[in-house]
Amino acid sequence: MNGLPVLLFLILIAALPVLLLFLWYRLVRCPLSSGWFLIFLFGGASSMLLALLLQRLIPVLPGPSAGFLGGMGATIFNLFCRIAATEELSRFLVFMILFPLARIRGENAVLRGSAAGMVAGLGFALMESASYGASDIGIALLRTVTSAPLHGACGARVGAAAAGLGEGLLPVIMRLLSAIAIHGIYNFMISGSGVLALMAILAALCALTSSILSIRAQLKDSESQAA
Repeated sequence: MNGLPVLLFLILIAALPVLLLFLWYRLVRCPLSSGWFLIFLFGGASSMLLALLLQRLIPVLPGPSAGFLGGMGATIFNLFCRIAATEELSRFLVFMILFPLARIRGENAVLRGSAAGMVAGLGFALMESASYGASDIGIALLRTVTSAPLHGACGARVGAAAAGLGEGLLPVIMRLLSAIAIHGIYNFMISGSGVLALMAILAALCALTSSILSIRAQLKDSESQAA
């Protein structure tokens, strides 16, 4: 396969986690309606455009000629600051617009924010998979398989950060930094080869698992308080 069939195949793979997440949300009665599920999915996809705009404002540091930031320092800056930070901040800005409209506030705000953030992360992953499939088929499959769990996990953390603004600034900053750190570490590992690239898959899956367990625990707490 090549060209359009491969692109459609990659998008289909990237869309499967969206379907599974939707079914899981309905099964556990997640307090996020089907309509808002779709809105946050498209919101996450649109945040990729905002991230690209932010990245254009930040120059790429060249390795050897970047002074004291040369070599590894430039790589870390590019992967963590120029890519990871801009993508997570773009999600945060989209949430700041959508969360008041969705009335994500009050007692279950962090739970609903995490749930909405995971959906938005998968929407971002869909767009990213399409862009990789259109530009570089060679790395698109690996990126597609790992992009959904990574962006889902980071989106959940950023969603919790945006929803928890009423809790104080420190929890917001810590959640944002954790998303940027996970994203940056993934970028660093996926840019390598062999064992390092395989570790990126494990890191993305572990981050997603922890986010799902966190949402599940919050759902149980919410149900016990309502009982």
